[in-house]
Amino acid sequence: MSDYYQELFTQAEIDVLSRFFTNTDRPVFGLINLPEVVKGALFARYSRTHKSVRRLFLDEFVENPDLGIEAIAKALHSEEGVVKLRKAEDLYDRVFFEYGDDSVAQLGGVHLACEQASNVLTKVLEWGRIAAYLEQSTRYIAYDRPLGDRYRYFVPEEVRAAGLEQIFTAYMERIFTFYSKAVERLVAHFSALHPQQTGDSDFVWRSTIRAKAYDTVRGILPAATQSNVGIYGTGQAYEMALIRMQAHPLTEVRSYGAMMLEELRKQIPAFMKRVDLQDRGGMWSEYLARTAGAVAGIAGELEEEPETRQEVTLVDWDPEAELKIAAAALYAASEMPDSQLLKLVERLSTDERDRILTAYIGDRRNRRHKPGRAMERVYYRFDVLSDYGAFRDLQRHRMLTIEWQRLTTRFGYDTPAEVAAVGLLDEWEGIMEAANSLYERLRAETNADVAQYVVPFAYRIRYMLEMNAREAFHLLELRTQPAGHPSYRRVCQEMHRQIREVAGHRVIADAMQFVDHSNPGLERLDEERRLEAKRKRNT
Repeated sequence: MSDYYQELFTQAEIDVLSRFFTNTDRPVFGLINLPEVVKGALFARYSRTHKSVRRLFLDEFVENPDLGIEAIAKALHSEEGVVKLRKAEDLYDRVFFEYGDDSVAQLGGVHLACEQASNVLTKVLEWGRIAAYLEQSTRYIAYDRPLGDRYRYFVPEEVRAAGLEQIFTAYMERIFTFYSKAVERLVAHFSALHPQQTGDSDFVWRSTIRAKAYDTVRGILPAATQSNVGIYGTGQAYEMALIRMQAHPLTEVRSYGAMMLEELRKQIPAFMKRVDLQDRGGMWSEYLARTAGAVAGIAGELEEEPETRQEVTLVDWDPEAELKIAAAALYAASEMPDSQLLKLVERLSTDERDRILTAYIGDRRNRRHKPGRAMERVYYRFDVLSDYGAFRDLQRHRMLTIEWQRLTTRFGYDTPAEVAAVGLLDEWEGIMEAANSLYERLRAETNADVAQYVVPFAYRIRYMLEMNAREAFHLLELRTQPAGHPSYRRVCQEMHRQIREVAGHRVIADAMQFVDHSNPGLERLDEERRLEAKRKRNT
């Protein structure tokens, strides 16, 4: 707990908060006794506010008469809640331990706030597929706002143990000081470059300009930057996450997992019983640690100099994809077995196969109109080497298969052209070189996992994305929309091009008609206009 800022509340505020949160003094806590819509609304605000959930609750929710928070607080009886929890736990013990019914743990969920997590930890928290996550956005949050007596960064215990805390914190202070100066210059630069248009309110224009500035300079932020993450997950999802976290090499991850377990046991104790039992979760964590260590050892023996690659490389695909999708499209409407349908489609002409695909894809009016599960018959595997900022956004698509390597400075970094335009190129490059030097020192004196904390988002990370064609529709059409960040838009635009030109799947690629290859000047402008119009309609 020593490295976490403890938010200050008055006694009156603590009295209110203690009825709705599992604690008032720790960075991990659960949301209790609130309607689901209120919990969801609180977490939804995470992406656009620097406030913690507890402060947000006090400032914006408690006094709102429409939410009925005061009435809920008056009706609460803490002892009654304890009795209900004990009865539920007794029932779980009978069902789960007597019958081994894991599905029970899939039906109970918890909203958990995970605050002051480094950007190394957030990727661990968001690894699981079957849970919902919402994280603070670098597009809307100014990271030069201190948290307590320093900027928002985490100091790993391993750095302290190596006697490098002073050089680490000096480097962090340098980064965040530069970030503050760069935001100020970039706001002025973009304001002059994109003057306010007739019809746009001050709020829309200023929000768009600041988002553009934050997007441009986010590459300077280090992986130690702290963020808030809201999670909604089932008991089973949390159990799996905590078992993985117990096996992690970083102290921050293991310690944070212990805090999560403590808070989850206040709400769903029965679902958390196996996590640290030696013959259950303990053995599982040990297995994960052993296998990871064994593979890392072999990889170290076989490591060669990495090949120079382009940003996006389509490394594997099915040459017969469109044929197989055509056969799969007929399956649900047919009485023939899969193998017979495949042979039938093989005998058809290209025009006849295209007719099947065209009918199956249909008349798509927007990107949410996606073809069915026949598109899941084929896969694309991409090897990507992009800046860490783009990876953080694409990693959110957990339903596809994604694996990533450690963050390093050894693949170089990207520099936005606007940094030079506002006269900050020399400082930017100086910080990047300092990052590389400190990274190599930390890697030598601690290890490659700990060294990740000092790497800025502008440095490149290698990761693999494997997805079926149906998921490709979702990912590529969503992440190329004009409001998106230029770095991940570029990656997804290139994926789309390679599906069409490298794999030669023209029918599939052309059906992704909402992939946007444009290059807007102000990415958020249209979206901010839309949101303001929506706010006006709702008032």
